[in-house]
Amino acid sequence: MPALFNSPALGDRPSPAAKKYQGKPIAEAINNGFFTVDRRWTVKYWNRAAERLLGVLSADILGKNLWDEFAGLLPLDFYRAYHKAFLSEIPISFREYWGEMGAWFEVITYYADGNLSISFKKGGQPAQSTDHEERLKRLNELYRFVTEVTNDCLWEWDFQVRELFWIDGGHKRILGYPIENALIPQSFWEACLHPEDKVRVLANVHRMKLGSSATVWEDEYRFKKADGSYAHVHDRGHIIYNDEGRAIRMIGATQDITARKANELKLVAQRLASRKAVTAAVLSAQEKERADIGKELHDNLNQVLGAAKLYVEMARTNEEHRDQYLQRSSAYIVQVIEEIRKISKALATPGMLMGLFESIRILLDDMNLVHSVRFDFSVGDLDESLIEEDLQLNIFRIVQEQVNNILKHANAATAVIMLGKRADRIELRILDDGQGCVPAEAKGGVGIINIKSRVELLHGRVSVRSEPGRGYELIVTAPLKDTHPGPIYSHVGIV
Repeated sequence: MPALFNSPALGDRPSPAAKKYQGKPIAEAINNGFFTVDRRWTVKYWNRAAERLLGVLSADILGKNLWDEFAGLLPLDFYRAYHKAFLSEIPISFREYWGEMGAWFEVITYYADGNLSISFKKGGQPAQSTDHEERLKRLNELYRFVTEVTNDCLWEWDFQVRELFWIDGGHKRILGYPIENALIPQSFWEACLHPEDKVRVLANVHRMKLGSSATVWEDEYRFKKADGSYAHVHDRGHIIYNDEGRAIRMIGATQDITARKANELKLVAQRLASRKAVTAAVLSAQEKERADIGKELHDNLNQVLGAAKLYVEMARTNEEHRDQYLQRSSAYIVQVIEEIRKISKALATPGMLMGLFESIRILLDDMNLVHSVRFDFSVGDLDESLIEEDLQLNIFRIVQEQVNNILKHANAATAVIMLGKRADRIELRILDDGQGCVPAEAKGGVGIINIKSRVELLHGRVSVRSEPGRGYELIVTAPLKDTHPGPIYSHVGIV
């Protein structure tokens, strides 16, 4: 959007000057002649440039028949082109020589709502020397310069007569319509709105015209181009009020944002694909976890319980060795109880029972008893009461996942889990002195994908620092409050 049209944001109160400023319609300030006629060729509008170029005052021709006033003067080719325009639904442009005027004329015509609009300029027009004409020339050059450097489509919208003035050639370059400095009926603009956007956009325009507080109107929608395809556009206009505070006109620009929208859709598709992959990995991990539990119950606990049942049956029939059989049966039952306790502890939600910090300590104590890796745990300046229960559970599951990764893949001697607080975010750091890896090559593992999926749900960030032979560090940060900056994943080497 060019700076020429920058204004306060939608909803800001207009200043008294903005409320009172009416200004001149752009159609009266440019060098192009412009007039409109109805189907009976009665002149409905005649601007000052038309007065100057054709030598006929507006007051002398309004309400009169165009061909009666120019009988024998207008070339027959002009009539043919104008008549053809009455039958067309798209703008027509042509260039003809007018012998009576001794000059070539470039003409654009458009028919809508029973009226024909004609915009024209004289080829080889001599330079004007008056101060007024010099100002008009500079204004016209300014509009052309702004259009060329911004690649926007500049326009003025007259709410009272329901017409838009398409300034210079922006709409021709961007949308393909052969129109420069010409009035376009509002009905044509409405007909070009995409059917799925039309109701919404027109409702927004209606609300804007009824409200008297806004100085700027903005909207995004799809607009039909001359070739029938649709462009995504962004409109931004400055609203002009009359003395009664009623919106009468708007000056603004239309920007083609088709490429930006295409990139946004591409990113959305990539995110959906990524989320599907994460979901598939999580479901796969859950199924694996269920399968492992089922295997443990069937292959281990079921066999132990079978043995306990057998000793109970033997005790019933063998009075001499009954106590011995019952003791063995009791030992097997105690073993099953202990195994079930371990499974329950792995699946239970921390926080509800013993809190995050204590749950991590118990987990690491169990690991230190049965594994050669030495796990240490430290907590910095972090108040556990600030951590919501759902966040506690996810942090604990991330610790579980990474501890399993270390045991399976790191070949480490020691590992450290650290929890702390940075501003309004919790920070989890898990380091080991194992064999390390190239982060980019290991980012597709199920473990790290599970961790990333949890962090995404927390609106947090994940960083991995590692190099072959130099250990592995996982850094997770997440908001303690509902700030939700969005997930960010990064992989960097240790320096």
